[in-house]
Amino acid sequence: MAVPVVALVGRPNVGKSTIFNRIINERLSIVEDTPGVTRDRIYARASWLGKEFRLIDTGGIDMSGEPLTVQIKNQAEIAIDEADVIVFIVNGQNGVTKEDEDVAKILYRTKKPVVLAVNKADNPEQRQNIYDFYTLGFGDPNPISGAQGTGVGDLLDEIVHAFPADAKHEEDESVKFSFIGRPNVGKSSLVNAILGDERVIVSNMEGTTRDAVDTKYHDEKLDKDFTIIDTAGIRKRGKVYENTEKYSVLRALSAIDKSDVVCVVLNAEEGIREQDKRVAGYAHNAGKGVIIVVNKWDALKKDTHTMKDFENQIRTEFQYLSYAPILFTSAVKGQRLDQIPELVSKVYDNRQRRIQSAILNDLLLRATSIAPTPVVNGKRLRIYYMTQVAVQPPTFVVFVNDNELLHFSYERFLINQLRDTFDFEGTPIKILPRKRK
Repeated sequence: MAVPVVALVGRPNVGKSTIFNRIINERLSIVEDTPGVTRDRIYARASWLGKEFRLIDTGGIDMSGEPLTVQIKNQAEIAIDEADVIVFIVNGQNGVTKEDEDVAKILYRTKKPVVLAVNKADNPEQRQNIYDFYTLGFGDPNPISGAQGTGVGDLLDEIVHAFPADAKHEEDESVKFSFIGRPNVGKSSLVNAILGDERVIVSNMEGTTRDAVDTKYHDEKLDKDFTIIDTAGIRKRGKVYENTEKYSVLRALSAIDKSDVVCVVLNAEEGIREQDKRVAGYAHNAGKGVIIVVNKWDALKKDTHTMKDFENQIRTEFQYLSYAPILFTSAVKGQRLDQIPELVSKVYDNRQRRIQSAILNDLLLRATSIAPTPVVNGKRLRIYYMTQVAVQPPTFVVFVNDNELLHFSYERFLINQLRDTFDFEGTPIKILPRKRK
């Protein structure tokens, strides 16, 4: 099944961000003793007892002009929709408040597990003073201190215990690909044009698509099954005011997680924006296959150099995606849409590619003769052996005399040698140094 989602829910200033940071063991959410602080990020991967999950921090979003109860209701309802497990956080130093009761009323309607955490129970006396919270109706309260870490391990035990059991299902062997990008670049139009029907709502208003929608179809030409995933547009962080828009980012990231290949969609009319590079970075960092799709190509006035100039600009702005093929399309005119499944299929196959160790070491011998290994502080890098250890993405281990001597520039040289010798178009390649014992 998919990675479980855990949402931290509660009124402002109960310590959700502190607990969020404590669980992920990293300071991602901005923490201040002020209700409604806007954080930079609201999601992260976490793990406990070997079980991974995605953690969402729902609080502290400034929605000026809206009553506090509306904020709480929006946060709780979105969390109910997204989460497998909900952690209801209250402030042990304030006792049960009217706002806590409002959140509880919303959570009563869900059939999902709710774990009650009483935060700011920083000393033994405060940890004993939790009985009033039984009145909220969610079983035993878990006294914790987000600031000190007391009780957080016990809380995580409760959370992991509430995860849904792995569902048994038939293995899905379809090739899964998604469209990601800023709002209004034409992702939904591309989905509809490929599928040939109005499967996804299309509108010129930014942010129309809220959810990631999975659609399976069979490509007769390729005789292959695909699952196409449309995603909500990813807004620039500073412009994500609505809770629902922030969860659109989460859903897009979840779609990337599920995808074999990600199509990064650019708007030809608007050109390349800084946010386009951030969006593409999500897919690259996840190790997915990547295709750059320039949509709305029909809207441009073109000459013989327009496509080449645009491609050069992409290569300059997206240097870390030098491996990604570029496709210029128009969902409205149907231009080159048939090439998208073909490219997706090819990139998918490249992500599965395995190279025998003997062939890799022949390549390594040629590479080191072309460019001898570097000398760092009087010590030369020696590479003894190369072998492939994984696919999706292709991952290679090189056994060396000292890991620190494998500079990123020589690592990039080895990756380029792999690309020049084998077809790895569309997929990132990872090289991991290991010191030979």
